[in-house]
Amino acid sequence: MNPSFADHFSSVARTYAEFRPKYPAALFDFLASRVPREAAVWDCAAGNGQATLDLAARFARVYGTDASAEQIASAPAVPSIEWRVAPADHSGLPDASVGLVTVAQAIHWFPFDRFYAEVRRVLQPGGLLAVWAYGACSVAAPAMQDLITEYYDGIVGAFWPPERRFVEEGYRTIPFPWVETRCPDLTMEADWNLDELLGYFGTWSATNRYRKATGLNPLEPLRDSLLPHWGDPSQTRRILWPLALRVGRLE
Repeated sequence: MNPSFADHFSSVARTYAEFRPKYPAALFDFLASRVPREAAVWDCAAGNGQATLDLAARFARVYGTDASAEQIASAPAVPSIEWRVAPADHSGLPDASVGLVTVAQAIHWFPFDRFYAEVRRVLQPGGLLAVWAYGACSVAAPAMQDLITEYYDGIVGAFWPPERRFVEEGYRTIPFPWVETRCPDLTMEADWNLDELLGYFGTWSATNRYRKATGLNPLEPLRDSLLPHWGDPSQTRRILWPLALRVGRLE
């Protein structure tokens, strides 16, 4: 395994595939409006293919890579997608072979300089790099939102890796040496019951690190705290995430 790869998610690969929210169709439609449909796409740090599948619905060929063999093993077989276990800075793709490089919820883990050198190598002239992330979720119930915020900041707050700050800052502070394209304002939405929301919290790197450090499951007391406010746990509630998107062109 690449020594620079900080693996926070292999141990939750299956739950990651089940409980992470879906990206909005408007995101992929926007990218498809900026890059020819016949172009090949490299989806870097693809995980289990959450974004890769939507890209494959809009582009002729997609390469989905991830440094985690467990994540790639959880990805579905799709004829137009070639899955590869590969780190972000060594894709194995040919020079000038793709028109679009995408990174969903992951560039904050990368060695920026080495990854950007790889992007410059594989992108065709005029090609695009698109990176996006979503931070803390919100629910329209103040009492529950306070409990979720306390869990995020307080209970598991000390267990977030330092790179998490880039997500909290909406990717505004990552180095991004590209000619930027104006992007639409986008929001992610999901209608989840209580256990689906807790399943999502279980995919957080901070939750995973808390469990390893303490041997305890912090989601059990959180569920007990949320349940009186939620009511019937099978009832769904609307969950929202603002999506931070940056797109740059290779000149």
